[in-house]
Amino acid sequence: MQQAGAEGFDDFVAARWSALMHLARLLSGGDRHRAEDLLQESLVKLWFVWPRIADEAPEAYVRKVLARAAARSARRRWWGERPVERLPDLPQAADESAAVVERSRLETALAQLPPRQRAAVVLRYYQDLPEKQVAEALGCPLGTARSHASRGVARLRQILAVVVEPVE
Repeated sequence: MQQAGAEGFDDFVAARWSALMHLARLLSGGDRHRAEDLLQESLVKLWFVWPRIADEAPEAYVRKVLARAAARSARRRWWGERPVERLPDLPQAADESAAVVERSRLETALAQLPPRQRAAVVLRYYQDLPEKQVAEALGCPLGTARSHASRGVARLRQILAVVVEPVE
């Protein structure tokens, strides 16, 4: 692609990388490596349509591609992992703050949701998108997007209702 066509793409990616990576991580159920793959795939697709979409809504386009890619990748049965003789060394437990623990707990709970419900909840409540945009990103009717979000939130409440007792 010509340099002129890519004008602004690098700036967009640099400015929005962190937020888009966090969104991808939430959509992938907390798997950082899968989130990186999803975001990379989405940004490649954005690159090819950048001249057309740069002045419109590139972030909405990436969100839509991310949500669809996450749902599609969740249906895959094999990710290419190979068994190894010896497990890698586990990292040493560090002193974690309450916010990190709660965030991890939420990511774990999100990972237990079906992919479409997870995408609807993340787009609606984390990204604070209107229901109409959530439906567009998921490629489904408004009522279906509402149902996914409602059922996802209800399931999250059930999952998070389990009280974690501190160890003394």
